[in-house]
Amino acid sequence: MGLSWMAWTWPTAAFFLFIAAAIAAMGVWEYCVPGGAPRRGVLGLDTTRGDRLFITLLGSAFILLGWLGLMGTPLWGGLAVALAWGVFVFWKV
Repeated sequence: MGLSWMAWTWPTAAFFLFIAAAIAAMGVWEYCVPGGAPRRGVLGLDTTRGDRLFITLLGSAFILLGWLGLMGTPLWGGLAVALAWGVFVFWKV
């Protein structure tokens, strides 16, 4: 059974590979530097590294969907905003 019924393209594969790599990197980071004690950021939430990764991924999905709905393709501008969101979340949240 092949995967021809799915819309697998290189960008789709890269997206899922990035998410898998991000989760694996967080696992390695936690293994090498255990702890990751919760900290309170500008949003008033106590978050750990994993929480910040989840907030980053969820927010990036909404940013890119919003960009696609409002601006259309290409998504490079939305990607830049999503990357800035990720940096903000890991530094300030």
